[in-house]
Order: sequence, then structure tokens, then C-alpha cells
Amino acid sequence: MKSTGEVMGTGATFAEAYYKSQGLGALNLPLNGTAFISVREVDKPEIAEVAKNLHSLGFTLVATKGTAKIIDDAGIPVKSVNKVMEGRPHIVDMLKNDEIDLIVNTTEGRQAIADSATIRSTALRHGVYCTTTIASAKAVYEALVFGGDTSVNSLQYLHAQHTS
Repeated sequence: MKSTGEVMGTGATFAEAYYKSQGLGALNLPLNGTAFISVREVDKPEIAEVAKNLHSLGFTLVATKGTAKIIDDAGIPVKSVNKVMEGRPHIVDMLKNDEIDLIVNTTEGRQAIADSATIRSTALRHGVYCTTTIASAKAVYEALVFGGDTSVNSLQYLHAQHTS
């Protein structure tokens, strides 16, 4: 049997389980720093909530122009950064300079998907946590609010808690 590097997190709540599954894997969830946000059009109605949540935890926000406008219009401080195709300095430059700690990046369209692959591979090389859906961005926030109990619970213990 080969290991695929998967991590299972268990907990009494979703936030605890998600924190354990993500926080104990190869790329740990950052507790603070700078978050880069760039989302596809269909996700823009939900991005202000994600940005507000990350900002409330102390993250500094940077975003591509369209996403930054949504965040700024919601009254949340954000700095605009170029997409890769818009020229330098761009988000990959920031990643290479270790200026980004967390990425929320959803994509659609051929060019955006190609740019996203560059962003994700650079993030991986620099140990930057990356999420590619709004649902997982919200789960990251819940996990960060949960905060860090890394106690181990056996499946038998958890089963007993839910059946009694």
C-alpha cells in the first residue's frame, strides 16, 4: 500500500476537524500575514465576507483589481496587485519575495487557469497555503477561529460521543 500524503482530521466540530486536517499537513494554515485574493466573477458576491473575515483575524489583504474593487467597496482595506498577464510587478513576484502567506484563488477561462497554475506552483515552492474555492476559504476562516487544539481523538472515542 502506498501513502498518498492524505491527512484526516477529526474533531467535535467541523472547524476542529478542518483545522486538524489542514494545520497538520504539509502546508500549515497561517495564523496571520498577508492574504492574496483573486476570484472569478461568479464568486465575487461572496468575496466581501471572506475578505472581512480574514481582515478581522489580522490579515493584510491584496487582490487583483476586480476583486479589490469589491473588497474596497465593502469598506475593507485592500491593496491592488497585477495579475500575471497584466505585467510586473504581479502576484507571482510577491510570492517569490515571500510577501504572501495565504491565497484564495478561484479561476475560470483559459488564461486565468494558466496563471493560476503558475500561482499555485510558486505557492507550493514557497510554502504558501492556497485554497481554490469559496467554500474552502470559509472553512479556512472557521479553522483559524477554532485556533489550535491538536489533541488526538480516536475514532472509537468520537463514535462513543455521538452514539451515547
